[in-house]
Amino acid sequence: MGCLKNLIRSVILTLAVVGFFSLGGKEWIMKYSSQWFNPSHEVMLERAKKVGDFSAINEEFELEKATGMFGYNGVAAEHKATGQKFIVIDANKKPLLSKEDLQSEDIENKLKSVISKVKYQAIAVEDLQVTKRGSVYSYGKSAPYVRFNAKISKLPIGDISGIISVAETKDGESRLLISANEKSKYSQLIADEFFKKIK
Repeated sequence: MGCLKNLIRSVILTLAVVGFFSLGGKEWIMKYSSQWFNPSHEVMLERAKKVGDFSAINEEFELEKATGMFGYNGVAAEHKATGQKFIVIDANKKPLLSKEDLQSEDIENKLKSVISKVKYQAIAVEDLQVTKRGSVYSYGKSAPYVRFNAKISKLPIGDISGIISVAETKDGESRLLISANEKSKYSQLIADEFFKKIK
């Protein structure tokens, strides 16, 4: 009797699944899973508002992620033609770096300290060297940056180059700005173009 009950249950369950898919269930699942994993540009801009106004960036840049994790809100973007990556982190409650840190002579050690605090990294940064200092315009203000070269292990990229900056919003909150690409492909002009559009 128990086997007959289980057989009837499995037949009913099979008919329910077949009926669901024949009435458009597959399209319904694909629609909602696509919206969850690949949100529209408008949804991404809405999520990114926690970090800043990204509506003025042009089409050559694509917002990839806007999310909150470990007490930080962040936005990741990419320059479509070159693959240059940009990360903007709302680090106001738990600042990782300050403007004063970027202007200090001991910045390499401070950067290495920040990198060592990030546990469970998918990548490992080695041989970090600060090569240059400058300023970038973002959130309507000038912000100091340091340019760096580093080696990345656990990924096939190898050597990278980029900048790390700390900008201040109109409300006085700090934002950590990072831009990086393969060493030979990094462009400061592209980084300047992206960061100056954030308000």
